[in-house]
Amino acid sequence: MTALGFLYPGHSGEDDYPRIEQLLGSDIRVDLVHTDIGEDAHRVDALLEMGSPRRLAAGVEELRLAGADAVVWACTSGSFVHGWEGAQEQVRALARAAGLPASSTSFAFVHAAKEIGARRVAVGATYPDDVARLFAGFLGAAGIEVTDVVSSGIITAAEVGTWTEPEVLALARSADRPDAEAVLLPDTALHTVAHIPALEKELGKPVLTANQVTVWEGLRLADRRVNAPELGALFTREPVVQA
Repeated sequence: MTALGFLYPGHSGEDDYPRIEQLLGSDIRVDLVHTDIGEDAHRVDALLEMGSPRRLAAGVEELRLAGADAVVWACTSGSFVHGWEGAQEQVRALARAAGLPASSTSFAFVHAAKEIGARRVAVGATYPDDVARLFAGFLGAAGIEVTDVVSSGIITAAEVGTWTEPEVLALARSADRPDAEAVLLPDTALHTVAHIPALEKELGKPVLTANQVTVWEGLRLADRRVNAPELGALFTREPVVQA
């Protein structure tokens, strides 16, 4: 049994995780601990606080005692907002607190894009433009070219969590560019797992979504390789990339 531990901020798109667990197979367990989100706002100061060490540390012990093999901070904006170096320190602090391999959704996107060979990507963000541009800068620091960024300007994760398939498809379509080798949807509050096959069929290219890459990152840390085509092109490639 491989146990994957995730720290998820608040309550928005977390039901993607049991759905992923069902698609992965019976020997993989997905454990989710909810962290205190603080102020629900896609605003830099609120996001910095949401991903602060004291908020993350509160859930680490529960995951450790549950027997997690790896821990991932399941939040994109609450990691990339710290910048490349700050996000690395955030992950190092999480690893020290957990005594386990650790990562975050922002690094998951970097590793996943490299795994599928996507050097140029388009971003469809639910965030306000200034926050979305920080994500593009984070990807750029990893050597990934962002062809364009489309922002929906949504302030709260709670609102993002109400989006259904038509809104998700519209966001992906609006973000896609002919020269983009993949489209990234970087919000763990967004329900995407049920829509990945439709997204990839519609766009004719890989689509990486936040909850999808977060679980893939947990598997990477645990050195597990899983073929699950219903989770998109990312889950049909082997071997898993090593950081």
